[in-house]
Amino acid sequence: MSRPTPTTPPTMLPTTVSARRTTPLALLALAVGAFGIGTTEFVMMGLLPEVADDLGVSIPSAGHLVSAYALGVVIGAPLLAAVTARMSRRKVLMGLMGLFIAGNALSAFAPNYDYLLAARFLSGLPHGAFFGVGAVVATSMVPPERKARSVSLMFLGLTVANVVGVPVATAMGQQLGWRATFLGVSVIGAAAIAALALLIPHDRVGAPVTGLRGELAALRSLPVWLALGTTVAGFGALFSAYSYITPMLTDSAGYADSSVTLLLALFGVGATIGNLVGGRLADHSMRGTLFGGLVSLIAVLGAFPLLMSTAWSAALAVVLLGVAAFVTGSPLNLMVMERASTAPSLASSANQAAFNLANAGGAWIGGLALAAGFGVTSPALVGAGLAVLGLGVAGIAYVVETPSVGRGRVVASHVPVRAEKVHH
Repeated sequence: MSRPTPTTPPTMLPTTVSARRTTPLALLALAVGAFGIGTTEFVMMGLLPEVADDLGVSIPSAGHLVSAYALGVVIGAPLLAAVTARMSRRKVLMGLMGLFIAGNALSAFAPNYDYLLAARFLSGLPHGAFFGVGAVVATSMVPPERKARSVSLMFLGLTVANVVGVPVATAMGQQLGWRATFLGVSVIGAAAIAALALLIPHDRVGAPVTGLRGELAALRSLPVWLALGTTVAGFGALFSAYSYITPMLTDSAGYADSSVTLLLALFGVGATIGNLVGGRLADHSMRGTLFGGLVSLIAVLGAFPLLMSTAWSAALAVVLLGVAAFVTGSPLNLMVMERASTAPSLASSANQAAFNLANAGGAWIGGLALAAGFGVTSPALVGAGLAVLGLGVAGIAYVVETPSVGRGRVVASHVPVRAEKVHH
């Protein structure tokens, strides 16, 4: 496989004391956007009864609103990242949040089910591209030894959304009506745009070495597809179990239905811990963190039938599942980016599409085990098998990686970006 054309390295690194001080604030701005996106992605699951009752549709039909959002992510992630490749990344991030606000505002005022279905699809379109472009911006502002940590700090907004944003938004929808929830999420989006405008450094984008065709060509690389396959299998393992965590907790561990919300918040705590730990460890050894995380996920899911036998061990299992799964988040994202060094934004966005495919595929495969009558904890064992598959794909990916990709190191983007004075 040919070596990528040498390019001018990005110069968005914080080279002055003032710039170094702005970097945590810039990452905070990205985390605010991630918080809003994470909230709107998962809150619909908690509002299905209210939405179904208000719009006069069945619960299964209301469930299609979750699928419409995921479909928007899968389609929008690579498409928007590719068509905005020549634009200023700061402006792209702000534009994506504008689209996010539009989708959620239209959801709030949707007159019927069909309009809400279209609005949810629109809300999902900017999801993957925001995280993809945001990951490139985050890594371009820090030294090489802190790249994984910077990505984990951006994704912190997504994991915190599961701990705080989703429960609060769900309670708001139950008390004030589901439309109020989407108006509230729109306000979060507006706050994110303000934070991005104030805290993300201005950048100038020179003429890219490759156009849209070159961006898409980067996805023809076998190592890129192996990295994306690792994401699908690894997070498919998570969602195979997590999609059916409620019946496991109630039917196997003996928890009351009213306790499930608190236990799901514990999963968010575990995911937050895993995300932060994974980012820090991946800066020392990306390969070791990825492999270690997948092995841990296999162990946790394999032990689920035993852990779900008592209340206290079931609560521990929920936390450990979040930790083990999200330890792999930052190294997986960087793994994809470095194997598509000429199109990191597009590759990182495609990784978000892979994550959503893992969500849908994992839930489907886990459901097959339940439907076959293998027991309420059987989806976790299916997930352990998917994690083994992910570990195997990750191993193959490292065997076939190209000489042009540094091991454990992200290759600089081909789009030269120069930091200017940050206006506050």
